[in-house]
Amino acid sequence: MPTAAAHARAPSILSRIVRRIILAIWYIRGWKIEDPLPKHLKKFVLAGAPHTSNWDFVFFTGATHEEGIRPNFMGKHTLFQWPMTRFMLDMGGLPVDRRSRLNATEQVAAEFAARDELALVIACEGTRKTDGKWKSGFYHIARAANVPIVPAFADNAKKRISFGPPMIPTGNYGEDLLKIAEWFRSKLPDYERFKVLEQQARDIIAGKNDV
Repeated sequence: MPTAAAHARAPSILSRIVRRIILAIWYIRGWKIEDPLPKHLKKFVLAGAPHTSNWDFVFFTGATHEEGIRPNFMGKHTLFQWPMTRFMLDMGGLPVDRRSRLNATEQVAAEFAARDELALVIACEGTRKTDGKWKSGFYHIARAANVPIVPAFADNAKKRISFGPPMIPTGNYGEDLLKIAEWFRSKLPDYERFKVLEQQARDIIAGKNDV
């Protein structure tokens, strides 16, 4: 995992160029923040949805920049090998090593513990072709790290990003997921993926679905 020195050093020229391009796209396309992040948050898991495009990273990078936050993301450790090591770290990457004695959740939780600030962005649906059901990894990471989950909704039609209320996971995944699903549905009530997410939560609560 990255060292404290890696966090403190100046970012590489390449990462600065790429970041400027990303932010230029954000502004040129006219994206705005509709509901801002609570200002007191230093460490949290940003649960983003829906994941419909490779541009999602650009939009969330722009939104977090507007909020004064540097987003982080998880990646396989092989993506951080030379010559990409410094670039990937500078862009906010957190390498996850499948060979480690610690699982992915434990590795990321340790990174949360080692930092004063960390905003981990996770596309909870996993892939762009999902039917709307979420993977539970985001929840287990937040619980292990004892940090809140912040739902984040990207409205591609209106070019708006909304951040929801922070929620500390209680350990009752179904009930917590239902609260998150209801927030997303309040933003776009008739969106089919969010209906699927809400039903997934209700099925978990009813014992019809695995956690």
